[in-house]
Amino acid sequence: MPGFDPKRDVPDLNSKVILITGGTAGVGAGTVVELVRHKPAHVLFTGRKAKSAEATIASAKAAAPDVQVSFVELDLADLASVKAAGEKLAADLPRLDVLMCNAGVMAVPAAQSKDGYEIHFATNHLGHALLTLQLLPLLSRTAADRAGSDVRIIVVTSTAWRGTPPGGIAFDRLKTKQEMAVLGRWLRYGQSKLANMIFARELAARNPQILSFSLTPGVVSTGLVTDLGLADKALIYIPNIGRVKTPEEGTHNLLWAIGAPRKDIKPGGFYEPVGRLSTMETKASRDPDLGKKLWDWTETELRQWV
Repeated sequence: MPGFDPKRDVPDLNSKVILITGGTAGVGAGTVVELVRHKPAHVLFTGRKAKSAEATIASAKAAAPDVQVSFVELDLADLASVKAAGEKLAADLPRLDVLMCNAGVMAVPAAQSKDGYEIHFATNHLGHALLTLQLLPLLSRTAADRAGSDVRIIVVTSTAWRGTPPGGIAFDRLKTKQEMAVLGRWLRYGQSKLANMIFARELAARNPQILSFSLTPGVVSTGLVTDLGLADKALIYIPNIGRVKTPEEGTHNLLWAIGAPRKDIKPGGFYEPVGRLSTMETKASRDPDLGKKLWDWTETELRQWV
């Protein structure tokens, strides 16, 4: 959508309840602050520390004092933390219209999560998958609540899903640090972002009552990029000269995804900024069996938590 202006192009969100992961900084925080201007009933956002949420809440309250804004403490790399937060949300919320899986880590050193998974995959995919599966019954009830309901699961990914280990996802190495000699941190990140995109596609196919799809905000000059080392910054900035977005511009595709007419969005699609259905594919993303394999692996790993 050329010339997207959230103040003009995001409609009144009426009684919607919206949950965004990763709302304490970057495009997540900017999205929360812009959303409240469009009169939703309640915007919730997650993060690892309550102290980090104070600035987002203050900005949101300054923008729209009458809109309810809540912080949910949650560490996506700790499945016990996700389970506790998901159970509380499912019990406390009367409805949920939009779940936006936005939080993530990028190109961090080789590490494993508290539960023993490669840290990108744990944070970017597995934690979000657990939260989504916990909230699916609430999302489905909201979708069935009235005719013309519009419930969405929006998964924020990246065009980095084009760069992965052979086969797309190295399932046999997901419970290791998955150290690789060349561009390892980027391949681990790309693998998790491919999982994000494919998981959204699988959600759409398996839960047609909910509009599920994925998107990228583009390359945005938030801390995810600006805190990188010089070599990693060059890897991002040089191929994207003239296309790096400001943090405000980085919110536009997320805001479009929440407010665009349902009929204009393809279930399971992947959208580039702003609102452009991508035709991008790789051998891994075209693999008809990879989505089912990811879904089955995810269900198996999360069985004790759901």
